[in-house]
Amino acid sequence: MFQDFKLVDDRPVAIQVKEYVKRLIIKGALQADQKLPSTREMSSLLKVSRNTVIAAYEGLEDDGFTYVIPGKGSYVTTMVGHLAANNGGTVSQIDWKARMNEYAVSAAELDMMKQGIRAKKGTISFTSIAPDEQLFDLRDVRRAFMDRMAIEGQVLLNYGYAKGYKPLIEYLMRYMENKGVDLRGKDMLITSGFTEGFDIVLSALRPSARRGAAICENPTHHTAIKNLKLQGFEITGIPMESDGIDVEQLEAVLHKQRNSFDLAYLTPSYHNPTGIVMSPAKRSAVMKLLMHYQIPVIEDGFNEELRYSGAHVAPLIATAGQGNGVIYIGSFSKVLFPGLRVGWVLGDKALIDNLESIKRARTIHTSTIDQSILYQYLLNGNFDKYVKKARMEYKRKYELTKACCEAHLPEAQLSGDGGLHLFLTFPSDVNTRMLLEACTVQGVIFTPGDKFFIHEGTGTNTLRLGFSRVTDENIERGIQIIGKQARRFLRT
Repeated sequence: MFQDFKLVDDRPVAIQVKEYVKRLIIKGALQADQKLPSTREMSSLLKVSRNTVIAAYEGLEDDGFTYVIPGKGSYVTTMVGHLAANNGGTVSQIDWKARMNEYAVSAAELDMMKQGIRAKKGTISFTSIAPDEQLFDLRDVRRAFMDRMAIEGQVLLNYGYAKGYKPLIEYLMRYMENKGVDLRGKDMLITSGFTEGFDIVLSALRPSARRGAAICENPTHHTAIKNLKLQGFEITGIPMESDGIDVEQLEAVLHKQRNSFDLAYLTPSYHNPTGIVMSPAKRSAVMKLLMHYQIPVIEDGFNEELRYSGAHVAPLIATAGQGNGVIYIGSFSKVLFPGLRVGWVLGDKALIDNLESIKRARTIHTSTIDQSILYQYLLNGNFDKYVKKARMEYKRKYELTKACCEAHLPEAQLSGDGGLHLFLTFPSDVNTRMLLEACTVQGVIFTPGDKFFIHEGTGTNTLRLGFSRVTDENIERGIQIIGKQARRFLRT
């Protein structure tokens, strides 16, 4: 015994010794009331210092695994409930797959990450649309953390408020006002990123007596499709044009199915996956239609800051003026640091009041430390400086990627006015899932576009190309490979 002890990580050695002895006790290798080796003997057996063993034994006693008899040493306590099977108990096995409800089964089926390709090391991956961590200004983030902890560290480490960290709410309210939003009658809830905010809003809007019905752009964000389906919404997709959603089709659907829709989900700026920015004229027309039919709008403020050309375009919630029909969900995840899971929902005060209660019931509050770091980082004036740097770098990569696509994929129609990706539509005889298989063998992967379409079997000739985390060399090399493989499909 004790010959298999090994240091496994960089934690203090005394803690690792304590946990090693704990495991022996739990497994039954050390029995109740059995005397442990003396600290000197254990030190020799484990090849660690005696002081380390003394500290480990003190920890075992504190944790209730041993007791001390003065003058005699440390003894193992009687453990209750550990490894009943080894003491004549019956091993119980539950078939958890059979216990999963419809929500859990659907979540697994719709989980794009689980169904994705496991890329080998060295693969050129165009699948990510996360920011490039090489751009993160760690010094300013570290300073923001230290500044905030110095001011109210003890408060930040305790429970926070379900609605959110008040200084951050006030800052973000001004931020949205600077986008042209009329804040009268509106309030804000801080969430753990966009996805939680979207899920909370859907759970509040879904009718209880029937399945919900939602209208959205087609294609659209896969996470939105997944969560709409999980919340029981039937989805009607409206095709996209070069300047946004097809307004005539939208009007026709609304006229035909009047009073049928519970909400609309729209991404007007740098739409995922197409990258299209909805024109100002269409924004006005869409809002006029949806408000006429009294359909609440969930606006995804995706990538709004990554504008590479053209004038600022006001979000839909600004277009609505004093109207309260738009629920804006924002985050800085695609611009700043997705590791800080902070997003926000801006909407009518009565709505936010109910969403706050849902948030409290589910997760109590978003990490106050994360919120405070983001707030201090913004307060210190780092955001504008960072966004300027990030915009310049991503614009350069965007233009490089676009040029490479035009050179090596002339058969594909490109869309994407900014952000971190381009969307490609090939002739109908190119199946991008088959193309992906061929490219994977050559060391290149991307995201097939059918994932973003409402109905299965559509969008099979499209793909999304994320460039934010790919080097210049690999952008050109990867697109050359995609082009070469695509031409094989076009010839057949």
